[in-house]
Amino acid sequence: MDIKVLGTGCANCKNTLKLIEEVALEKGVAVQLEKVEDIQSIMGYGVLSTPGVVIDGKVVHAGGVPSRDKVAGWLAAPAVSSGSGCCGGCGS
Repeated sequence: MDIKVLGTGCANCKNTLKLIEEVALEKGVAVQLEKVEDIQSIMGYGVLSTPGVVIDGKVVHAGGVPSRDKVAGWLAAPAVSSGSGCCGGCGS
């Protein structure tokens, strides 16, 4: 799971990064975590309020630190590409 935290380095951005790391460790989920601080890159995702969170290329959050439950939900979501069916989501 590729996760990017978008933000210029404010306290909320740092807290979001730390929270995702903690929840991933607790859940035993392998994540590739990246901090994106370049304004042009952040705007490229259409995020105007940071911190933003991008999971596997999709913006899932923008503005404020997400709740622990919200982060846990992201990490519990099944990977769409894991199956072999028409869309890869159900495995049929």
